[in-house]
Amino acid sequence: MSPAKAEVLEVPGPDGVREVRISSPDRVLWPDDGITKIDLARYVASVAEPFLRANADRPVALQRFPTGIDGEEFFSKNPPRGVPAYTRTTMCTYPSGRRHPQLVIDEIASAVWMVQMNTITFHPWPMRSDDNDNPDELRIDLDPQPGRAFADVVEAAYGLKDVLEEIGLTPWVKTSGNRGVHVYARIRRTHEILDVRHGVIGIARELERRLPDLVTTAWWKEERGERIFVDFNQMCRDRTIAAAYSARPLPGAPVSMPVPWSALRDVAVSDFTVRTAPDHLQAEGDAWAGMDDAAGDVAAAIALWDKDVEERGLGEMPFPPDYPKMPGEPRRVQPSKKRHDLPDPQDR
Repeated sequence: MSPAKAEVLEVPGPDGVREVRISSPDRVLWPDDGITKIDLARYVASVAEPFLRANADRPVALQRFPTGIDGEEFFSKNPPRGVPAYTRTTMCTYPSGRRHPQLVIDEIASAVWMVQMNTITFHPWPMRSDDNDNPDELRIDLDPQPGRAFADVVEAAYGLKDVLEEIGLTPWVKTSGNRGVHVYARIRRTHEILDVRHGVIGIARELERRLPDLVTTAWWKEERGERIFVDFNQMCRDRTIAAAYSARPLPGAPVSMPVPWSALRDVAVSDFTVRTAPDHLQAEGDAWAGMDDAAGDVAAAIALWDKDVEERGLGEMPFPPDYPKMPGEPRRVQPSKKRHDLPDPQDR
């Protein structure tokens, strides 16, 4: 059977209609659900306004699946060939010190073209394109360990909401599209990413003190038990979380969906999919519509970190394994394999 003829989607642009060509439109991306490449492209076009409000003007990495979710996948950071003239790039600096351009989404045609390039999940940075040193977004990923249900993550999210509000930040929440919950807060661009990461660690430790049986900041899985991991390392340079309104490569074609706090206890991850999210959005509106008007000061979060260092003797936490060794970082050794006759750098 010959492949289906390419389709052209017309989407709004800044100066009129853009035409985006979708090749192999009938390629099935979610085999169990029959959702195709053209279905995903139409979905992205249908959520244009809230998608752009959440994700535009940021460096973005692409999680690409050339043959669908059951096939090969790879992350694309360098711009692929054939980038349209209306899609720009920005130069990014990585933990290694190297630099190269990454794509930026300014209009929905760019996102639809990225679907044409077999993107399923978008991964935007927490910084704007003109400054990838100072974040304008604080992000915390609540990651349930085996034995915990979505309802447990929701309770942890409400505890996190309390901590954030007490330090003057406005929290916003979305389903991860998988088993977890993502909590965000807009912040003014006053501090570099490592300082903001320290603020997130301070928040995470405070939440752990309040809910010690429910959440943990333990980096090593062997120490987490059945608690919910507060993933502070998502607030690192070149670490990203699935975008708001982005599809996920899982059965059912779930979407990472912003929801109001008042509804969080009543939702299920399966409520929001490529097929159902547009109708939900049409009926309920964008739960994150006011986020840009609610930027807060991250200094109070960093003060939590400082207090832990000065009064509790708590220091640096491990960085992701692909990072170079960082100042004050404990040795990257699994606790069960750690030699206790060797001091950690943070103990010196």
